[in-house]
Amino acid sequence: MDKLKIFIFLLGMLQLTNCQDMKKNDMPLPTYNVQISHPGNQYLVTPVEDQIITLENVPSHLPYGSSSGTWGDSGKGFTEQSGTPVGADIVYFSRYEDTFYHLKAEFPKDKIKDLVQRAYATNESKSSDEALKEFINRKDQPDYDEKYNKLGMAYDKFTDLIFGFAPKGMVVVWLRFGYTQIELGEFKAEVVKDDKRYADKLFSKISQTRDEIKQKMFIADASPLMWDKYRTRYKWTPTVVSENKGFRLFNILTEYYNGEREGMLRPWVQNPPMKERALPREISFFWETGNGEAFEGRAFFNWAETDDQFENAGENFKLELKIAPDNKSFDVLLMGHPIKIDSTRIYPSNFTFKDSYK
Repeated sequence: MDKLKIFIFLLGMLQLTNCQDMKKNDMPLPTYNVQISHPGNQYLVTPVEDQIITLENVPSHLPYGSSSGTWGDSGKGFTEQSGTPVGADIVYFSRYEDTFYHLKAEFPKDKIKDLVQRAYATNESKSSDEALKEFINRKDQPDYDEKYNKLGMAYDKFTDLIFGFAPKGMVVVWLRFGYTQIELGEFKAEVVKDDKRYADKLFSKISQTRDEIKQKMFIADASPLMWDKYRTRYKWTPTVVSENKGFRLFNILTEYYNGEREGMLRPWVQNPPMKERALPREISFFWETGNGEAFEGRAFFNWAETDDQFENAGENFKLELKIAPDNKSFDVLLMGHPIKIDSTRIYPSNFTFKDSYK
């Protein structure tokens, strides 16, 4: 009898230990804001029915109302939603096409399960002296928030799920991590041919009739071609250099035409990785050359000019931003040759970094 009691006790302890280990390793449900964006106000769409399908079967939805903002950024917040998003079932009305679409999308599960576990570096950590990485896996480092973010956000977890609605049923989805924004993929919505049920539901709630909207907003030649082209990628890397002996580079922030955003900090900003990237819309970078000599540079790119030059640059090329020794200007070079861009700017900077001149 005593042996049986001991066995039951040990079995119970083993089960308790296993449960504690599972709880310790389990990640909490992702929570995030949902955005619905469009390329511009003339491309307004209005969801009629929506559901974000989650791995955990937790209900999750789009925000109330119509699309807004710019491509990849609605500019609006909403009540946080929960659950790992693995798909979407959305019926929406494209006002400028006078068409109802049905999006039935399955997201790449392995990719999104990996992404929602990540946290991307946004700022230097004030609570840890460890070298930053582009991102960490939160499942491998469950104490990351206490370790790196105790005195301010250094690593940002998944914060926003963003939908972008373009003409002809083109839908792009991004995940945002603070500043960093990554494209999950492009999905295709189908035209709803028998749309009376959705039309009755939508137009019973808004003040305008379908004919009035069509008269004001209809774009006969609306095409997704431009936003499809924006998704073109080339294998390249941005580099910032200077012949000034005191030059210290701290940060590069890049906004891409395809709606993605990438931040680079020390140490990897000094030798950025070569990988497939879309075309840059704007690059901002921060550097110092001495005490009281802190600067921010910005380069603004033109889509047509940049795409043509990138297309002829081959593979594994560098886009070099070369700062003049006096910090008053910089050139933009592709494979060592100047390229056409819209404009450049340099401003005094008030930002300080761990390796800033004291």
